[in-house]
Amino acid sequence: MRLALAQLDIEPNQPATNRQRAVAAIQDAAAKGADLVALPEIFTVGYFSFDAYADAAEALDGPTTTLLSEQASEHDIAVLAGTFVEDLAASATRGFETPAPEGYANTAVFLDRNGNRQAVYRKHHLFGYDSAETELLTPGETLPTVLFEGFTIGITTCYDLRFPELYRHLQEQGTTLILVPSAWPYPRVEHWEVLTQARAIENLSYVGAVNGAGSFADATLLGRSAIYDPWGTKLAGAGDDSALIVADVDPAVVSGVREEFPALSDKRDLYH
Repeated sequence: MRLALAQLDIEPNQPATNRQRAVAAIQDAAAKGADLVALPEIFTVGYFSFDAYADAAEALDGPTTTLLSEQASEHDIAVLAGTFVEDLAASATRGFETPAPEGYANTAVFLDRNGNRQAVYRKHHLFGYDSAETELLTPGETLPTVLFEGFTIGITTCYDLRFPELYRHLQEQGTTLILVPSAWPYPRVEHWEVLTQARAIENLSYVGAVNGAGSFADATLLGRSAIYDPWGTKLAGAGDDSALIVADVDPAVVSGVREEFPALSDKRDLYH
């Protein structure tokens, strides 16, 4: 399978512009033969545009997923609709299961090649350090996986990287590829690079960590999206500017690494 990560240059509070950049990235990924492309965290208005969250919030079948679903179907490519601000009340009125009857969530949607919704992940760990996320958003409660091209795919978001228990739970569900849409800012470069690689190494899984690019009033995203194999080897990586990175990944590599180096079977259940 060919995996693409779209490191978008995100314009603060410009959803129409940012959606079109996502469309261009999807088309570029499809032209490069990608089977799946992932987008960054809150790429619609930008993670740090907290004042814009309420106006930008939309239902699960709102303008963002509708547009990206059309692109997936047209170009025969699966899309992780990065994350966007979900209006939980609007989703609930349309019959979607939500963690709360109202409020907002930081939500990723996995769309298959036909544009059909296969999974919804709402960020579990909300960032409270120098951020308004904990005040504005409701955390998710479910941890879905998706079967695609021989992989069992899990989804987490940005700050989730600091909680390895979440990733171990995904691994125990059989996950072989984890996608991590993010909005990771300077100056914590080393944290970003170490944590994304570590999640691959400790779970013997592929990790595709897609960050944004661009500056906001109080923060600059550091980019550096990367795809790691189950040994923690970087297969593809970006700098801090907008980029599309692509790598071929193979579920047989995961099973081969886990057979050759069976660390997961040595885990003892001492920690609950």
